[in-house]
Amino acid sequence: MKNRVYINGSCAISAQPTFEGDFLGNINENIQDNVLHVIEPNYRDYIAPSAIRRMSRAVKMGIVASKRALGEACLELPEAIAVGTGMGCVQDSEKFLRAVLDNEEQYLTPTAFIQSTHNTVAGQIALELQCKGANFTFVDGSTSFESALSDAAMQIELGDIRNTLVGGVDENTPYCLEIYELDNIIKPRHEAPFSITDARSKGVVFSEGASFFVLSDERNEHTYAALADVDFRNDVPDTGVFVGDFLSRNNLDIDDIDLMLSGRNGNSEDLAGFDTAEKLMRCTKLYYKHLSGDYFTASAFGFWVACNVLRSGRIPQLLKPVGTLPEEVRNMLIYNQFRGKGQSLILLQKV
Repeated sequence: MKNRVYINGSCAISAQPTFEGDFLGNINENIQDNVLHVIEPNYRDYIAPSAIRRMSRAVKMGIVASKRALGEACLELPEAIAVGTGMGCVQDSEKFLRAVLDNEEQYLTPTAFIQSTHNTVAGQIALELQCKGANFTFVDGSTSFESALSDAAMQIELGDIRNTLVGGVDENTPYCLEIYELDNIIKPRHEAPFSITDARSKGVVFSEGASFFVLSDERNEHTYAALADVDFRNDVPDTGVFVGDFLSRNNLDIDDIDLMLSGRNGNSEDLAGFDTAEKLMRCTKLYYKHLSGDYFTASAFGFWVACNVLRSGRIPQLLKPVGTLPEEVRNMLIYNQFRGKGQSLILLQKV
């Protein structure tokens, strides 16, 4: 029999003051900058100072967010760790490549190279927690977090493990941001103010962040919601069919969904998918990327938002609700995609 999956702890380090757990209580929507940077916590409160100097920002964000999520779930040691990341530890990759050029390929220290791999974040979290269980990193573009979430949930449903730590993390560096701007992935600065609902041009407001969650087969007083299902496809010929099939396999129809959280990002190249999905659903639509910005694992922040909506029962106006607010929220659907690729659906249910 399939075990149910519950979200018992969460933490988001983002461009908003979300780290302390206050659900969108002190938000400042930034419509002027085309790149948003995270509000970083005091890492020294969670990591030994001697270790911090050897860690990239992605590793530090991952460790601190995971510790906070575990603390909220009252769990000291997870049985497994699954992390999704689109770019991995870019900061250390750049350090190593720059050293190769500056030193003419001689007298190179291996530290930056060793720490530049995508699985460094998950590995460092395991070392910090002394977790010797399964440790997986998923690198799959805009569905990296969904890949990690799907694997973690599958292990719990099959009874292989009883709890797991899962998250999504990505960091920015000046050099990568320059490349993204040249490739029109990031909107030009002169187009400000920016809006996710008014897609006038290509590109997005780019960002970074780390969001981690504790999944378990047991519900407790800390439980946010139940994870009912997650699905993703790299190439979706028909978004309407994709959504319909997803609902059908969960024995639901369109009218059973009370809220839809859309990853609409203001990119004119992404309009078709978002328009189709949002027009198909007759429920209230919410948005989050005007708060977090967009990046490969931004859907992890959306997952954090959805979990808090279900637990608190509040729908802040900052989420820009479209439609009549429901009296009760039972089923919540999260939809995301990027440039028509990597379309994903996550179904959360109130407990």
